[in-house]
Amino acid sequence: MSPAAASNLGYTPPDGGWGWVVVLASFISIGFSYAFPKSLTIYFKEIQEYFSVSYSQIAWVSSVMLASMYAGGPVSSILVNRYGSRPVVMVGGVMVCAGMVLASFGTTIMHLYLCVGVIGGLGLAFNLQPALTIIGTYFHVKRPMANGLAMAGSPVFLFTLAPLNQFLFDSFGWRGSFLVLGAIVLNCCVAGALMRPVNKHALKKPKSEPSKCNGAAAEEAATAGAGVQSDNLLPEEKQKESKGQSCMQKFIDPSLFRHRGFLIYLIGNVVMFFGFFAPVVFLAPYAKHLGIDEYSAAFLLSIFALVDMFVRPTTGLVGNTKWIRPRIQYFFSLAVSYNGVCHLLCPLASGYWGLVAYAVFFGVAFGMVCALLFEVLMDLVGAHRFSSAVGLVTIIECAPVLLGPPMSGALVDIFGEYKYLYYACGVLMLVPGIYFFIMNYYNYKKLEEEQSMAVDMRTCEEAVQLKTSQDDKTAHETDE
Repeated sequence: MSPAAASNLGYTPPDGGWGWVVVLASFISIGFSYAFPKSLTIYFKEIQEYFSVSYSQIAWVSSVMLASMYAGGPVSSILVNRYGSRPVVMVGGVMVCAGMVLASFGTTIMHLYLCVGVIGGLGLAFNLQPALTIIGTYFHVKRPMANGLAMAGSPVFLFTLAPLNQFLFDSFGWRGSFLVLGAIVLNCCVAGALMRPVNKHALKKPKSEPSKCNGAAAEEAATAGAGVQSDNLLPEEKQKESKGQSCMQKFIDPSLFRHRGFLIYLIGNVVMFFGFFAPVVFLAPYAKHLGIDEYSAAFLLSIFALVDMFVRPTTGLVGNTKWIRPRIQYFFSLAVSYNGVCHLLCPLASGYWGLVAYAVFFGVAFGMVCALLFEVLMDLVGAHRFSSAVGLVTIIECAPVLLGPPMSGALVDIFGEYKYLYYACGVLMLVPGIYFFIMNYYNYKKLEEEQSMAVDMRTCEEAVQLKTSQDDKTAHETDE
C-alpha cells in the first residue's frame, strides 16, 4: 500500500462506501466549475461582433468569472466550515442559474461581466471549494485516486458542453443558449444533495499512527512545539489565546503563511496562473482566426477535453503508487513544466491537424496539473487544514486568473497574431515548473533533516531517562 499523507481529522476516513457517491457529486460540481467558463468561449466571436468589442474586452467575461470563482474561495470556505458542503453547493447552483438567465437579457458587455462574471463566478466558487473539501473527509489512503476521478468532471463536461454550446447557438442564438445553460446548471443542486456529511462518531481514530515524512507531518510537529511553548503561559492568557485561535482557525487559518510548503506552493501557483487558462480560452478563437470552420474549432475543445478526461483519473492512479506518492510534489513539477513546453511549441503547429496534435498534448499536460493541483496542497498542509488553505490560495490566485486572459488577449490586439500569446503562456508555465523542482527538492531535504533531528532528540531523551533510572537504582542499592 502506498504511503498516505498524515491526517489529523480525529477519525479514520472510510475510504469508500458513500464516499464514492460523494466523488460522483464532486465530479458534477467540479465539472461545471471548471468547464463552464471555458465552454462559453464558443460564443465569444459572435458576442464580440454583437457588442463591437476587442479581443481583450471579450476575454474579460471568462476572466471575471474565473476570478470571481477564485475570489469567492474564502467566503465559500467559511460557509463550508459553518454549514457543511451540501447547502453551499446547492446555493451555488441557484446563483449560476440566476446569473445566466439575467445575462440572456444583457444589453452591454458590462452586463455580461456582472451577470456571467460576478454572479455566475461566485456561484461556481460555492460549487468548487466544498466539492474539494468533502473528498478529504471521506478518503485518506485512496485520496489521490478519488481526487483524480472527481477532477475528471471538468474535461467530461467540457467535452459535452463545447459541441452542445455550438448546437444551442445555431438553434437559439447566444441569448436563448444562456437560458438553456441556466437550466442545465441547476444539476449542481442535485450534486449538492448527495454530499452527505461523513459520520465522524462512527469512525473513531486509532490512538497512535506512524509518522510520515511529508509537509503535513512536519506541520504537526511544529504545532506540537507551539503547544509546548504555550504551556508557559498563565491559565487566563492560555484560555484567551486558545479561544482566539480556535475562533480564527474555525473560519480561516493565517498561520499557513508560516508554513514553508504552503508558501512554496502559493508563490509558484501565482505565477503559473497568469498563463494557465488563456491557452484554453483562446483555442477556439485561434482556430477560427486561421480560417477553420466553427464546428471544427469547437471540436478542438472536445478533443482537448476527451484526452483530459482520461488523463486525470490515470494521473490520480499513478500518483497513488508507492513510487510516486512519497514524492508527489516532483510529479506536479513535471506536469507544470510539460504545460510550458506544449505552449512554446504550439505556434509551430500548422493547419487543423497541427492544432489537433497540440490539443492532444495540451490535454495530457492540463489534465496532469488539474489532477494534482489540490492533491499536492492537501499533501503539504493535511486534510484538516485543507479547507482554510484552499480558501487562502483561491483568493490570492484570483488576481492572475483575472488578468491572465485579458493580458494575453491584449497581445493579440497589439501584434495581430496568436503566437505571441502562446509564447508568453509557455514561459509563464515553464518558469514556475522549474521553480517547483528546485524548491520542492529543498523542502524535502529540510523535512528529512527535521525528522532526523526529531529522532535524535527522542533518542537523547530516552538515553537520559535510562541513565537517570540507572542512577536512581544504584543510589537505592547503596542506601540498602
